[in-house]
Amino acid sequence: MKHVTLNPSKLKGEVVIPTSKSVCHRAVICAGLSEGVSNIDNVVFSQDVEATCGAMSNLGVEIALDKEASKIKVKGAAKLEPKDVSINCFESGSTLRFLIPVAATTGKKVTFDGKGKLVERPLQDYYRIFDEQQIHYENADEKLPLTIDGKLKAGEYRIKGDVSSQFISGLLFALPLLDGDSKIIVTTELESKPYVDLTIDALKTFSVDVENVNYREFIIKGNQKYKASDYRVEGDFSQVAFWLVAGSIGADVVCDGMNINSLQGDKAVLEIIKSMGGEISVEGNKIKAIPSKTKGTVIDAAECPDLVPVLTVLAALSEGTTEIVNASRLRFKESDRLSAITSELNKIGADIEEKEDGLVIRGKEFLIGGTVDSWNDHRIAMALAVASIRCKEPVIIRDSSCIKKSYPNFWEHFKELGGNLNEWSLGE
Repeated sequence: MKHVTLNPSKLKGEVVIPTSKSVCHRAVICAGLSEGVSNIDNVVFSQDVEATCGAMSNLGVEIALDKEASKIKVKGAAKLEPKDVSINCFESGSTLRFLIPVAATTGKKVTFDGKGKLVERPLQDYYRIFDEQQIHYENADEKLPLTIDGKLKAGEYRIKGDVSSQFISGLLFALPLLDGDSKIIVTTELESKPYVDLTIDALKTFSVDVENVNYREFIIKGNQKYKASDYRVEGDFSQVAFWLVAGSIGADVVCDGMNINSLQGDKAVLEIIKSMGGEISVEGNKIKAIPSKTKGTVIDAAECPDLVPVLTVLAALSEGTTEIVNASRLRFKESDRLSAITSELNKIGADIEEKEDGLVIRGKEFLIGGTVDSWNDHRIAMALAVASIRCKEPVIIRDSSCIKKSYPNFWEHFKELGGNLNEWSLGE
Protein backbone atom coordinates (compact mmCIF):
# COMPACT_ATOMS: atom_id res chain seq x y z
CA MET A 1 0.00 0.00 0.00
CA LYS A 2 1.37 3.41 -0.97
CA HIS A 3 1.40 6.44 1.29
CA VAL A 4 2.49 10.01 0.58
CA THR A 5 4.14 12.64 2.77
CA LEU A 6 3.33 16.21 1.79
CA ASN A 7 5.43 19.05 3.12
CA PRO A 8 3.47 22.33 3.16
CA SER A 9 4.16 24.31 -0.02
CA LYS A 10 2.13 26.67 -2.17
CA LEU A 11 1.23 25.39 -5.61
CA LYS A 12 1.83 27.67 -8.59
CA GLY A 13 1.89 27.27 -12.37
CA GLU A 14 -0.16 25.72 -15.15
CA VAL A 15 -1.71 22.26 -15.36
CA VAL A 16 -3.62 20.50 -18.14
CA ILE A 17 -6.76 19.10 -16.55
CA PRO A 18 -7.65 15.44 -17.19
CA THR A 19 -10.72 14.87 -19.27
CA SER A 20 -14.11 14.07 -17.81
CA LYS A 21 -14.70 10.45 -16.91
CA SER A 22 -18.44 11.21 -16.66
CA VAL A 23 -18.43 12.30 -20.30
CA CYS A 24 -16.12 9.45 -21.36
CA HIS A 25 -18.33 6.75 -19.78
CA ARG A 26 -21.25 8.04 -21.80
CA ALA A 27 -19.32 8.27 -25.06
CA VAL A 28 -17.98 4.70 -24.75
CA ILE A 29 -21.46 3.30 -24.04
CA CYS A 30 -23.12 5.19 -26.89
CA ALA A 31 -20.34 4.23 -29.30
CA GLY A 32 -20.64 0.62 -28.22
CA LEU A 33 -24.37 0.61 -29.00
CA SER A 34 -23.84 2.19 -32.43
CA GLU A 35 -23.65 0.82 -35.92
CA GLY A 36 -20.14 1.46 -37.25
CA VAL A 37 -16.82 2.61 -35.83
CA SER A 38 -16.40 5.54 -33.42
CA ASN A 39 -13.12 7.12 -32.36
CA ILE A 40 -13.07 8.70 -28.91
CA ASP A 41 -10.21 11.15 -28.46
CA ASN A 42 -8.55 12.94 -25.53
CA VAL A 43 -9.15 10.10 -23.06
CA VAL A 44 -7.64 9.75 -19.59
CA PHE A 45 -7.47 6.03 -18.81
CA SER A 46 -8.63 6.07 -15.21
CA GLN A 47 -9.66 2.82 -13.54
CA ASP A 48 -13.33 3.77 -13.88
CA VAL A 49 -13.08 4.42 -17.62
CA GLU A 50 -11.24 1.14 -18.12
CA ALA A 51 -14.00 -0.61 -16.16
CA THR A 52 -16.62 0.66 -18.60
CA CYS A 53 -14.47 -0.32 -21.60
CA GLY A 54 -14.04 -3.81 -20.18
CA ALA A 55 -17.74 -4.15 -19.44
CA MET A 56 -18.77 -3.11 -22.94
CA SER A 57 -16.24 -5.56 -24.35
CA ASN A 58 -17.83 -8.34 -22.29
CA LEU A 59 -21.19 -7.37 -23.80
CA GLY A 60 -19.84 -8.03 -27.29
CA VAL A 61 -18.40 -4.66 -28.35
CA GLU A 62 -14.97 -4.48 -30.01
CA ILE A 63 -12.88 -1.92 -28.13
CA ALA A 64 -9.23 -1.02 -28.73
CA LEU A 65 -7.42 1.20 -26.22
CA ASP A 66 -4.53 3.32 -27.48
CA LYS A 67 -3.09 4.73 -24.28
CA GLU A 68 -0.16 6.46 -25.95
CA ALA A 69 -2.46 8.41 -28.25
CA SER A 70 -5.18 8.82 -25.56
CA LYS A 71 -7.76 7.26 -27.86
CA ILE A 72 -10.39 4.55 -27.81
CA LYS A 73 -11.58 2.90 -31.03
CA VAL A 74 -15.03 1.37 -30.69
CA LYS A 75 -16.63 -0.95 -33.24
CA GLY A 76 -20.22 -0.91 -32.10
CA ALA A 77 -22.55 -3.85 -31.75
CA ALA A 78 -26.01 -2.64 -32.75
CA LYS A 79 -27.27 -5.92 -31.26
CA LEU A 80 -25.37 -6.85 -28.11
CA GLU A 81 -24.32 -10.47 -27.69
CA PRO A 82 -22.63 -10.95 -24.31
CA LYS A 83 -19.46 -12.95 -24.80
CA ASP A 84 -18.72 -13.16 -21.09
CA VAL A 85 -21.58 -13.55 -18.64
CA SER A 86 -19.56 -11.95 -15.83
CA ILE A 87 -18.88 -8.20 -15.75
CA ASN A 88 -16.47 -6.73 -13.19
CA CYS A 89 -17.25 -3.07 -12.54
CA PHE A 90 -14.39 -2.80 -10.02
CA GLU A 91 -15.28 0.38 -8.03
CA SER A 92 -17.15 2.28 -10.74
CA GLY A 93 -20.73 3.16 -9.81
CA SER A 94 -21.33 4.63 -13.26
CA THR A 95 -20.30 1.39 -14.97
CA LEU A 96 -22.62 -0.65 -12.76
CA ARG A 97 -25.71 1.53 -12.83
CA PHE A 98 -25.43 2.54 -16.48
CA LEU A 99 -24.96 -1.00 -17.78
CA ILE A 100 -27.44 -3.05 -15.76
CA PRO A 101 -30.37 -1.90 -17.95
CA VAL A 102 -28.22 -2.11 -21.09
CA ALA A 103 -27.36 -5.74 -20.30
CA ALA A 104 -31.05 -6.42 -19.61
CA THR A 105 -31.92 -5.46 -23.21
CA THR A 106 -30.15 -8.64 -24.36
CA GLY A 107 -32.39 -11.06 -22.45
CA LYS A 108 -29.25 -13.04 -21.56
CA LYS A 109 -27.99 -14.08 -18.13
CA VAL A 110 -25.34 -11.60 -16.96
CA THR A 111 -23.60 -11.23 -13.59
CA PHE A 112 -22.27 -7.90 -12.29
CA ASP A 113 -19.57 -7.83 -9.63
CA GLY A 114 -17.31 -5.21 -8.10
CA LYS A 115 -15.09 -4.36 -5.17
CA GLY A 116 -14.81 -1.89 -2.31
CA LYS A 117 -17.88 0.16 -1.42
CA LEU A 118 -19.43 -0.53 -4.83
CA VAL A 119 -20.50 -3.95 -3.58
CA GLU A 120 -23.08 -2.31 -1.30
CA ARG A 121 -24.15 0.72 -3.38
CA PRO A 122 -27.98 0.87 -3.48
CA LEU A 123 -29.73 -0.70 -6.50
CA GLN A 124 -33.29 -0.86 -5.15
CA ASP A 125 -34.87 1.06 -8.04
CA TYR A 126 -33.63 -1.59 -10.45
CA TYR A 127 -34.76 -4.44 -8.19
CA ARG A 128 -38.26 -2.99 -8.14
CA ILE A 129 -38.29 -2.78 -11.95
CA PHE A 130 -37.12 -6.39 -12.20
CA ASP A 131 -39.92 -7.47 -9.84
CA GLU A 132 -42.52 -5.56 -11.88
CA GLN A 133 -41.29 -7.04 -15.18
CA GLN A 134 -40.69 -10.53 -13.79
CA ILE A 135 -36.99 -10.39 -14.64
CA HIS A 136 -35.19 -12.97 -12.54
CA TYR A 137 -32.33 -11.66 -10.41
CA GLU A 138 -30.17 -12.90 -7.58
CA ASN A 139 -27.88 -11.03 -5.22
CA ALA A 140 -26.10 -11.56 -1.93
CA ASP A 141 -28.26 -9.76 0.69
CA GLU A 142 -28.78 -6.85 -1.73
CA LYS A 143 -25.04 -6.69 -2.38
CA LEU A 144 -22.97 -7.65 -5.39
CA PRO A 145 -22.58 -9.99 -7.17
CA LEU A 146 -25.89 -9.40 -8.95
CA THR A 147 -27.11 -11.83 -11.61
CA ILE A 148 -29.93 -10.83 -13.95
CA ASP A 149 -31.71 -13.18 -16.33
CA GLY A 150 -34.55 -11.73 -18.40
CA LYS A 151 -35.37 -9.09 -20.97
CA LEU A 152 -36.25 -5.48 -20.24
CA LYS A 153 -39.62 -4.42 -21.66
CA ALA A 154 -40.79 -1.07 -22.99
CA GLY A 155 -43.27 0.79 -20.84
CA GLU A 156 -43.59 3.22 -17.97
CA TYR A 157 -40.81 3.48 -15.40
CA ARG A 158 -41.15 5.30 -12.09
CA ILE A 159 -37.82 6.33 -10.58
CA LYS A 160 -36.89 8.39 -7.53
CA GLY A 161 -34.89 11.49 -8.37
CA ASP A 162 -33.13 11.95 -5.04
CA VAL A 163 -31.09 8.73 -4.82
CA SER A 164 -28.90 8.83 -7.92
CA SER A 165 -29.38 10.22 -11.42
CA GLN A 166 -27.37 7.19 -12.62
CA PHE A 167 -30.55 5.07 -12.60
CA ILE A 168 -32.22 7.47 -15.01
CA SER A 169 -29.13 7.63 -17.23
CA GLY A 170 -28.92 3.83 -17.31
CA LEU A 171 -32.52 3.58 -18.52
CA LEU A 172 -31.97 6.37 -21.05
CA PHE A 173 -29.19 4.31 -22.66
CA ALA A 174 -31.30 1.14 -22.78
CA LEU A 175 -34.89 2.14 -23.53
CA PRO A 176 -34.31 3.47 -27.10
CA LEU A 177 -33.22 -0.06 -28.07
CA LEU A 178 -36.53 -1.69 -27.08
CA ASP A 179 -39.39 -2.51 -29.44
CA GLY A 180 -41.95 -0.12 -27.94
CA ASP A 181 -42.03 3.43 -26.63
CA SER A 182 -41.21 4.16 -22.99
CA LYS A 183 -41.59 6.89 -20.42
CA ILE A 184 -39.55 7.58 -17.26
CA ILE A 185 -41.54 9.36 -14.55
CA VAL A 186 -39.42 10.97 -11.83
CA THR A 187 -41.35 10.62 -8.57
CA THR A 188 -39.35 13.12 -6.49
CA GLU A 189 -37.41 16.28 -7.30
CA LEU A 190 -34.50 15.29 -9.55
CA GLU A 191 -31.09 16.03 -8.08
CA SER A 192 -27.92 16.16 -10.21
CA LYS A 193 -29.86 17.30 -13.27
CA PRO A 194 -26.63 18.19 -15.14
CA TYR A 195 -25.61 14.52 -15.18
CA VAL A 196 -28.85 13.67 -16.99
CA ASP A 197 -28.15 16.58 -19.36
CA LEU A 198 -24.77 15.01 -20.13
CA THR A 199 -26.46 11.70 -20.93
CA ILE A 200 -29.06 13.28 -23.21
CA ASP A 201 -26.34 15.30 -24.96
CA ALA A 202 -24.27 12.14 -25.57
CA LEU A 203 -27.34 10.32 -26.89
CA LYS A 204 -28.03 13.20 -29.28
CA THR A 205 -24.44 13.05 -30.58
CA PHE A 206 -25.01 9.39 -31.42
CA SER A 207 -28.40 10.11 -33.11
CA VAL A 208 -30.74 9.06 -30.28
CA ASP A 209 -33.56 11.41 -29.23
CA VAL A 210 -35.10 11.85 -25.78
CA GLU A 211 -37.85 14.30 -24.87
CA ASN A 212 -37.21 15.93 -21.49
CA VAL A 213 -40.39 17.29 -19.89
CA ASN A 214 -39.08 19.61 -17.15
CA TYR A 215 -37.04 16.77 -15.59
CA ARG A 216 -40.30 15.17 -14.38
CA GLU A 217 -40.79 12.92 -17.39
CA PHE A 218 -38.53 11.58 -20.10
CA ILE A 219 -40.23 10.24 -23.23
CA ILE A 220 -38.22 7.75 -25.27
CA LYS A 221 -39.27 6.36 -28.63
CA GLY A 222 -38.42 2.69 -29.19
CA ASN A 223 -36.58 1.07 -32.10
CA GLN A 224 -34.05 3.89 -32.33
CA LYS A 225 -30.60 3.23 -33.75
CA TYR A 226 -27.40 4.62 -32.35
CA LYS A 227 -25.09 5.85 -35.12
CA ALA A 228 -21.30 5.96 -34.83
CA SER A 229 -19.67 9.32 -34.23
CA ASP A 230 -16.16 10.56 -33.51
CA TYR A 231 -16.01 12.26 -30.11
CA ARG A 232 -13.51 14.42 -28.22
CA VAL A 233 -13.77 14.33 -24.42
CA GLU A 234 -13.64 17.67 -22.62
CA GLY A 235 -11.82 18.64 -19.41
CA ASP A 236 -13.30 17.54 -16.08
CA PHE A 237 -14.74 20.23 -13.80
CA SER A 238 -14.80 17.85 -10.83
CA GLN A 239 -11.00 17.60 -11.18
CA VAL A 240 -10.30 21.25 -12.00
CA ALA A 241 -11.94 22.02 -8.65
CA PHE A 242 -8.92 20.69 -6.74
CA TRP A 243 -6.51 23.03 -8.51
CA LEU A 244 -8.84 26.03 -8.34
CA VAL A 245 -9.10 25.62 -4.58
CA ALA A 246 -5.31 25.11 -4.43
CA GLY A 247 -4.87 28.38 -6.29
CA SER A 248 -7.36 30.20 -4.07
CA ILE A 249 -5.56 29.22 -0.85
CA GLY A 250 -2.01 29.15 -2.26
CA ALA A 251 -0.59 30.86 -5.35
CA ASP A 252 -1.77 31.44 -8.93
CA VAL A 253 -2.81 28.19 -10.64
CA VAL A 254 -3.86 28.14 -14.31
CA CYS A 255 -5.96 25.19 -15.51
CA ASP A 256 -5.93 24.39 -19.23
CA GLY A 257 -8.18 22.21 -21.38
CA MET A 258 -11.57 23.35 -20.10
CA ASN A 259 -14.82 24.04 -21.97
CA ILE A 260 -16.43 27.01 -20.27
CA ASN A 261 -19.72 26.16 -22.04
CA SER A 262 -19.75 22.63 -20.64
CA LEU A 263 -22.98 21.02 -19.40
CA GLN A 264 -21.09 19.47 -16.45
CA GLY A 265 -22.81 20.29 -13.17
CA ASP A 266 -19.46 20.59 -11.42
CA LYS A 267 -18.87 23.80 -13.38
CA ALA A 268 -20.70 25.27 -10.37
CA VAL A 269 -17.31 25.33 -8.63
CA LEU A 270 -16.54 28.59 -10.44
CA GLU A 271 -19.54 30.43 -8.99
CA ILE A 272 -19.16 28.84 -5.55
CA ILE A 273 -15.55 30.01 -5.22
CA LYS A 274 -16.58 33.47 -6.44
CA SER A 275 -19.44 33.56 -3.91
CA MET A 276 -16.86 32.95 -1.17
CA GLY A 277 -14.79 35.91 -2.36
CA GLY A 278 -12.37 33.94 -4.53
CA GLU A 279 -11.03 35.45 -7.73
CA ILE A 280 -11.43 33.36 -10.87
CA SER A 281 -10.61 34.47 -14.41
CA VAL A 282 -11.39 32.71 -17.70
CA GLU A 283 -9.53 33.12 -20.97
CA GLY A 284 -10.44 30.70 -23.74
CA ASN A 285 -9.87 27.15 -22.49
CA LYS A 286 -7.90 28.35 -19.46
CA ILE A 287 -9.25 29.08 -15.98
CA LYS A 288 -7.06 30.85 -13.42
CA ALA A 289 -7.46 30.87 -9.64
CA ILE A 290 -5.83 33.77 -7.80
CA PRO A 291 -5.03 33.71 -4.05
CA SER A 292 -7.92 35.31 -2.21
CA LYS A 293 -9.24 35.86 1.28
CA THR A 294 -12.34 33.70 1.14
CA LYS A 295 -15.35 33.80 3.45
CA GLY A 296 -17.96 31.30 4.56
CA THR A 297 -21.24 30.77 2.73
CA VAL A 298 -24.02 28.23 2.25
CA ILE A 299 -23.29 25.59 -0.41
CA ASP A 300 -26.15 23.54 -1.85
CA ALA A 301 -24.60 20.22 -2.95
CA ALA A 302 -27.72 18.77 -4.61
CA GLU A 303 -26.47 19.35 -8.16
CA CYS A 304 -22.71 18.96 -7.55
CA PRO A 305 -22.02 16.35 -4.84
CA ASP A 306 -18.54 15.47 -6.12
CA LEU A 307 -17.32 18.98 -5.25
CA VAL A 308 -18.03 18.61 -1.54
CA PRO A 309 -14.69 17.16 -0.32
CA VAL A 310 -12.52 19.90 -1.83
CA LEU A 311 -15.01 22.68 -1.07
CA THR A 312 -14.91 21.51 2.54
CA VAL A 313 -11.16 22.17 2.44
CA LEU A 314 -11.75 25.67 1.10
CA ALA A 315 -14.37 26.33 3.77
CA ALA A 316 -12.05 25.01 6.50
CA LEU A 317 -9.52 27.67 5.45
CA SER A 318 -11.99 30.54 4.96
CA GLU A 319 -13.09 33.23 7.37
CA GLY A 320 -16.35 32.52 9.19
CA THR A 321 -18.76 29.61 8.95
CA THR A 322 -19.78 27.59 5.89
CA GLU A 323 -22.76 25.25 5.76
CA ILE A 324 -23.02 22.48 3.15
CA VAL A 325 -26.60 21.27 2.65
CA ASN A 326 -28.47 18.63 0.61
CA ALA A 327 -25.47 16.31 0.62
CA SER A 328 -26.89 13.06 2.04
CA ARG A 329 -26.07 11.12 -1.17
CA LEU A 330 -22.37 11.50 -0.34
CA ARG A 331 -22.80 8.71 2.20
CA PHE A 332 -23.11 6.22 -0.68
CA LYS A 333 -20.03 7.08 -2.73
CA GLU A 334 -16.63 5.33 -2.67
CA SER A 335 -16.74 6.16 1.02
CA ASP A 336 -19.21 7.90 3.29
CA ARG A 337 -17.73 11.21 2.18
CA LEU A 338 -19.43 13.30 4.84
CA SER A 339 -17.90 11.16 7.58
CA ALA A 340 -14.59 10.75 5.76
CA ILE A 341 -13.83 14.41 5.09
CA THR A 342 -15.02 15.43 8.57
CA SER A 343 -12.90 12.81 10.31
CA GLU A 344 -9.71 13.41 8.35
CA LEU A 345 -9.74 17.22 8.22
CA ASN A 346 -10.52 17.40 11.93
CA LYS A 347 -7.47 15.19 12.55
CA ILE A 348 -5.26 17.90 11.05
CA GLY A 349 -6.86 20.79 12.91
CA ALA A 350 -10.08 21.71 11.11
CA ASP A 351 -13.35 22.47 12.93
CA ILE A 352 -16.11 20.57 11.13
CA GLU A 353 -19.43 19.33 12.47
CA GLU A 354 -21.16 16.50 10.61
CA LYS A 355 -24.93 16.70 10.09
CA GLU A 356 -27.30 14.08 8.67
CA ASP A 357 -27.28 15.62 5.21
CA GLY A 358 -24.43 18.09 5.32
CA LEU A 359 -21.61 19.80 7.20
CA VAL A 360 -20.99 22.91 9.28
CA ILE A 361 -17.43 24.18 8.85
CA ARG A 362 -15.89 26.88 11.03
CA GLY A 363 -12.92 28.27 9.17
CA LYS A 364 -9.34 28.83 10.33
CA GLU A 365 -6.36 30.56 8.77
CA PHE A 366 -4.14 27.48 9.00
CA LEU A 367 -4.45 23.79 9.80
CA ILE A 368 -1.86 21.82 11.77
CA GLY A 369 -0.96 18.69 9.81
CA GLY A 370 -0.54 15.06 10.76
CA THR A 371 -1.49 11.58 9.51
CA VAL A 372 -4.77 11.00 7.70
CA ASP A 373 -6.43 8.19 5.76
CA SER A 374 -7.87 8.35 2.24
CA TRP A 375 -10.68 5.89 3.05
CA ASN A 376 -9.72 4.35 -0.34
CA ASP A 377 -11.54 7.31 -1.93
CA HIS A 378 -9.84 9.29 -4.68
CA ARG A 379 -11.68 12.53 -3.91
CA ILE A 380 -10.86 12.36 -0.21
CA ALA A 381 -7.16 11.79 -0.96
CA MET A 382 -6.96 14.68 -3.42
CA ALA A 383 -8.87 17.04 -1.11
CA LEU A 384 -6.48 16.24 1.76
CA ALA A 385 -3.54 16.93 -0.55
CA VAL A 386 -4.93 20.39 -1.26
CA ALA A 387 -5.41 20.98 2.48
CA SER A 388 -1.68 20.35 3.04
CA ILE A 389 -0.91 23.66 1.32
CA ARG A 390 -2.06 25.57 4.40
CA CYS A 391 -0.81 23.23 7.12
CA LYS A 392 2.00 24.15 9.52
CA GLU A 393 3.43 20.63 9.57
CA PRO A 394 3.63 17.77 7.00
CA VAL A 395 0.56 15.73 6.08
CA ILE A 396 0.87 11.97 5.61
CA ILE A 397 -1.94 10.43 3.53
CA ARG A 398 -2.36 6.67 3.87
CA ASP A 399 -3.40 4.69 0.78
CA SER A 400 -2.55 7.51 -1.60
CA SER A 401 -2.70 5.39 -4.78
CA CYS A 402 -6.53 5.40 -4.76
CA ILE A 403 -6.34 8.52 -6.98
CA LYS A 404 -5.89 6.13 -9.93
CA LYS A 405 -9.65 5.63 -9.90
CA SER A 406 -10.19 8.97 -11.63
CA TYR A 407 -6.91 10.94 -11.89
CA PRO A 408 -3.88 8.67 -12.35
CA ASN A 409 -1.45 11.60 -12.82
CA PHE A 410 -2.58 13.63 -9.80
CA TRP A 411 0.64 13.24 -7.80
CA GLU A 412 2.75 14.05 -10.86
CA HIS A 413 0.76 17.23 -11.46
CA PHE A 414 1.01 18.10 -7.76
CA LYS A 415 4.80 17.92 -8.05
CA GLU A 416 4.88 19.88 -11.30
CA LEU A 417 3.04 22.74 -9.58
CA GLY A 418 5.68 22.86 -6.87
CA GLY A 419 4.31 20.37 -4.38
CA ASN A 420 6.89 18.87 -2.04
CA LEU A 421 5.98 15.20 -1.68
CA ASN A 422 7.46 11.81 -1.08
CA GLU A 423 5.48 8.72 -2.04
CA TRP A 424 6.45 5.48 -0.33
CA SER A 425 5.25 1.95 0.27
CA LEU A 426 4.64 0.17 3.54
CA GLY A 427 4.26 -3.30 2.06
CA GLU A 428 1.00 -5.12 1.55
